[in-house]
Amino acid sequence: MDSIEDWLRRPGGLAGHLRGLRRNVGLTGAQMARQLGWTQSKVSKIETGKQMPTDDDLDGWITICHASDVTSATLRTLLAEAQGLHQEWKQQVRLGQTAIQQNYDQLVSRATLVRNAEIIYIPGLLQTPGYARSRIEEGVRLHGADPGDVDSATARRMSRQQALYDTSKTFEFVISEAALRLLLCPPLDMLAQLDRLIHLADMQHVTLGILPFGRQLSIAPQNSFLLLGPQLAIVETFIGEYMFHDEEAAAYSVVMDRLLSESVIGVEAQEVIRRAMADLRSVM
Repeated sequence: MDSIEDWLRRPGGLAGHLRGLRRNVGLTGAQMARQLGWTQSKVSKIETGKQMPTDDDLDGWITICHASDVTSATLRTLLAEAQGLHQEWKQQVRLGQTAIQQNYDQLVSRATLVRNAEIIYIPGLLQTPGYARSRIEEGVRLHGADPGDVDSATARRMSRQQALYDTSKTFEFVISEAALRLLLCPPLDMLAQLDRLIHLADMQHVTLGILPFGRQLSIAPQNSFLLLGPQLAIVETFIGEYMFHDEEAAAYSVVMDRLLSESVIGVEAQEVIRRAMADLRSVM
């Protein structure tokens, strides 16, 4: 699905309705915030679609702006629709993780440049079967996905990795050292995963950058994201998957450039991975 932000601020969307309602009663954003007991930034985020209001937020907005019954009903309908979209990810997972993996297959197959920043996880395209299976099983625990779908979804994720050997594509990955050390699968599976990263770091059309502990960064890696070409960014959270296009995708590209520039690559990256492996072996 498109990002919830795109949906909220589309023509006729909830964000525009709320902004227009505030302006119609002659309130500035700062005045609106004071009357509601909010920060001005919250008003701004709601009006630009960067934050979805809660039911209570909407009730307060309606009251302050003296919205008519018809307008109030329209706003509540728009919010209910937005809340429904926000839950779509859970519904997709419950319907089957294999279908989700197939969708990613199509997106990756069409892209010539794939860039992925991960803070906690090993990127999907670099995962071993054991690590991937643990991540897909997480979807069962979090979203009630069908446990019987785990094998086929894991196989589909492994199949997508054939794209890594297409030398007409360019791959760039940035991984926080935390992703190398958080034990999100059995220890032996994690060792196998780290060993695979060492070998992948030698591929000519694959850049693997590691953000090591102890290095000062100029930008905080706030969340993970996947860039497919210059015009599409995908951000996955616990409760949703959001797609950003054009200017917003370009903003993620700028972040990726900076994170990659501050990463260690090549032999230095391999050394960080080997240290993580040695530390894991010492506690097994």
